[in-house]
Amino acid sequence: MTPRYSLSQIVLHWAVAVLVPIQYWTGGSIERTHHAVHMGLSPDPWDVIQHYVHNYAGITIGALMVARLTLRIFDRGPLRISARGAVDRLAQAMHFAFYAAVIAQAAMGFVASYFWFGIGSFHVLGSRVILGLLALHIAAAAWHTFVWRDETVDRMIIPKRTTS
Repeated sequence: MTPRYSLSQIVLHWAVAVLVPIQYWTGGSIERTHHAVHMGLSPDPWDVIQHYVHNYAGITIGALMVARLTLRIFDRGPLRISARGAVDRLAQAMHFAFYAAVIAQAAMGFVASYFWFGIGSFHVLGSRVILGLLALHIAAAAWHTFVWRDETVDRMIIPKRTTS
């Protein structure tokens, strides 16, 4: 059986996976609310709600990713034993890029919301980088499932058993 991730690692992964699309659905409200205020108008109430959802979901994602990173440092997760050394190194690089991009994105969003709105263009660029990484992540998961038919995806769905 393939080594698996802990339940806490799996829950954190899927919590972030649920929250990230919410960020893309609500992100446009930021510009609309700021534009309305800048023009001396009242922003649409639905945009204000989306703005709050975007901010607080982003803060939550940042906290969850810091928790994931901490957990990964102290519990490295399952080691892959395969003959695909280059692929495993690429997977490690992808995970590092994901962690770095998402944590940086949450930090930039926090800074843009509460300290310096000027960083907003980098925040938008970061969202595009994350979309690219997400596309590669999903493609890799599909490749493992349908081409190699290995248990890579199962490791993030079914938790490892604890020894009694």
